[in-house]
Amino acid sequence: MNRPNILFVMADQMSAKALPFYGHRVVKAPALSRLAEEGAVFENAYCNSPLCGPSRTSMMTGLLPSKAGGFDNAHEFSAALPTFAHYLRLAGYRTCLSGKMHFTGPDQLHGFEERLTTDIYPSDFGWTPNWAEPDANVTFQDMRNVMETGPCLRSMQIDYDDEVHAGAVRWLYDRARDTDDQPFALTISFSSPHDPYVARPEFWDIYSADEIDLPKVPPIPPQEMDAHSRRICAHYSVGEAEVSDDIIRRTRHGYYASIEYIDSKIAALMKILDETGLADNTLIIFASDHGDMMGERGMYYKKCFFEWSVRVPLIFRAPCRIPSGRIEDTVSLLDILPTFADLAGVSDEILEADGESLLPTLTGSRLDTRHIPGEFLSEGVFEPTFMLLKDRMKLFHSEVDPPLLFNLADDPDEQTNLADDPEYTETLAEMIGTARSTWNAEALKARIIQDQNRRRLIQRSHRIGKPPVWDYQPATDASQQYVRAGKWTVEVEAGAHLAGPGTKPVQRAG
Repeated sequence: MNRPNILFVMADQMSAKALPFYGHRVVKAPALSRLAEEGAVFENAYCNSPLCGPSRTSMMTGLLPSKAGGFDNAHEFSAALPTFAHYLRLAGYRTCLSGKMHFTGPDQLHGFEERLTTDIYPSDFGWTPNWAEPDANVTFQDMRNVMETGPCLRSMQIDYDDEVHAGAVRWLYDRARDTDDQPFALTISFSSPHDPYVARPEFWDIYSADEIDLPKVPPIPPQEMDAHSRRICAHYSVGEAEVSDDIIRRTRHGYYASIEYIDSKIAALMKILDETGLADNTLIIFASDHGDMMGERGMYYKKCFFEWSVRVPLIFRAPCRIPSGRIEDTVSLLDILPTFADLAGVSDEILEADGESLLPTLTGSRLDTRHIPGEFLSEGVFEPTFMLLKDRMKLFHSEVDPPLLFNLADDPDEQTNLADDPEYTETLAEMIGTARSTWNAEALKARIIQDQNRRRLIQRSHRIGKPPVWDYQPATDASQQYVRAGKWTVEVEAGAHLAGPGTKPVQRAG
């Protein structure tokens, strides 16, 4: 396979469980459905942390969050860690980022040659949790975004995603006008459908109130919840809000409408590729950083290992290159970096990655059975918590909580804990053994607390005097835009004119 252009599109907090091509009966998402029909859909793709920053750091480096220092949403993303953008640049790609990637620290590029927007969230250490003081409420989130949802004309999310989309659209048209044949790798990362669950009327009105479904698994009483779920519900103040059926329907309505908003962006991007002739040599990948519980089990947002929170969409679409179909191998976002490196022809000898290339699965082969890892090491807990997947068996593991074991093939809604079932004794022992050989929870906790303490100290010091500005500042060199000194209007117009496939260029007088 020769090197294609790469268009990597990410949504934020979009669960695979909420999409029609994964079985959801309400959400429509026609553009994503077209992408799924024309591409290879991974049935069982997972994030490696159910939280934005750690998940994205892990995906970009190909390393487990704990290996990359990706503990929480205020961890420093080290400039010394190679990302898929670095590897693609080594292979000759022009790399660009438009949108969110949750970089914290002074490096706001991490291998991207260009970045078109700032981030939507802060790049300093202000959101650092405090495991040293379990009673400290750090980066606390409540139920307001569930209780206050509905149609709106504008929101911060809409402002941001419109900017992300506009920058990416212009960049793609510029690439279509390029005269060289350098391949490009453009990452477009939207913030929606992340809460708050609001949307413009044209997307809200796609659904009527009476067609919105309620969660399949009803709320579980706190005394019957597992220990981690109780902690996360307390962290979100779930019990302090009275969530009626009407409220949860309205919340899901907003979530579905936000998915349609992102779907409209996907449709526009696909149209640009088609009309400029870029589609034939551009691989589109669509994914999300994690999901959203959407009221299932009486839980909201993320930060847990249930399917709505950790199972993500993953589609690869490349006409004439990758056969369309469904792929059942269990994979994770750790596999993105080695897959991109494989596509670009980067030697395995220089790769450091915990995932593996998905190219064999995209051409009909199967991956060897492996354990897919997940971690949650941020606010809401004070001990490391882990997930392991082996085929369709899923383990929730923590050294301070009883284990949870689910057979997703028989129990896709994760309602029967098999940890005490004699039939699964060997499976449980094998997976716990793998977890303990993968993670030293005690040493990891000590490392996390030390790292948090250092960051909080630095953040306090930055409040004294003039603070550093790490937030990315998009730069525009207006001296190189449009018509400037030394060039004639007709000369610039001739170079800027882009004729689509099958259309004749405008004839210009000599």
